[in-house]
Parts: sequence; structure tokens; C-alpha cells
Amino acid sequence: MIYGYCRISTEQQNLDRQERNIIAAFPEAQNHIFREAFTGTKIDRPQWNKLYSRLQKGDTIVFDSVSRMSRNADDGVALYMQLFDRNIELVFLKEPHINTSTYRAALQSNVALVGDEIADIYITATNKALKVLAEKQIRIAFEQAEKEVQDLRQRTREGIV
Repeated sequence: MIYGYCRISTEQQNLDRQERNIIAAFPEAQNHIFREAFTGTKIDRPQWNKLYSRLQKGDTIVFDSVSRMSRNADDGVALYMQLFDRNIELVFLKEPHINTSTYRAALQSNVALVGDEIADIYITATNKALKVLAEKQIRIAFEQAEKEVQDLRQRTREGIV
């Protein structure tokens, strides 16, 4: 099943753009979009919990942006890895470089061991480095989303003053 997830932080904002983007990329998600007005700094959100409880191996969740999943880098990375381990596909329309399919491909590009003790030590280290690099890319995306919100809040405070 392909689901869409749209989230805004306040009732004054509008979900239409996110929903349009998801449907344009994945028309089959049209009747399976979860909409929520709730802060992105918390993972415990009513509609997210409803979607999460329905997920089965092989399902896909489409987000307009990584910031719609989480704006807290630690929570976002932990949730990403949890869903990845459950074989749930995550698609981020604005950050396709961290889609789970990209991460999976990086992990599958492991170099096979050759049976030579010294060569295998290097190969094992290279494979581990590839995994660490992929995880760092995911963390950077979530940290950037978190930073953008902090910057916006700072600019808003400065504008009010």
C-alpha cells in the first residue's frame, strides 16, 4: 500500500500543496493520505500513530519533505531506521537522496569478501564505512530540517522586536 503523510504545525497553515505534490508523484496514494495539524518536534501524533499502526512490510509512505516526518533529528533518524528495518519504504519528494531505496542500494553495494584475511579486513571496513556514510546523509537531512525551523523562529522573533 502507498500512503501519503501531510503535516502542518498549526491550523492556520494549509496542507493543499503537500497533498498535491504527493498525488502528482504517486496518484495511487490519493485515497490513503493522512493529514495532520501537529508539531513536527514530537513523534507521538494522532494521525501519524494511526498510519504507523497500519503499516505492513513492503508499504510505502510518501512525504513532501523530510521535515514533515520529523523536525527533531534524533527522533527522525531513529524512526527512519526503525521503519527501514521493518521494510517500509520512505519517499521524500524534496530529498530523494535519502529515500530508503537509496539507502538500501548503498547497503547492497557491499563488496563481497574474497577469502584473503588482509583483503577481507579492508573490504569489511569499506562496507562499514559505506553504511556509516549513508546514515550520516540521513542525519544531515533531519538536522537541516530542524535548523530551518530554528532559523525561522529566530527571524520571526527578530521581526517582532
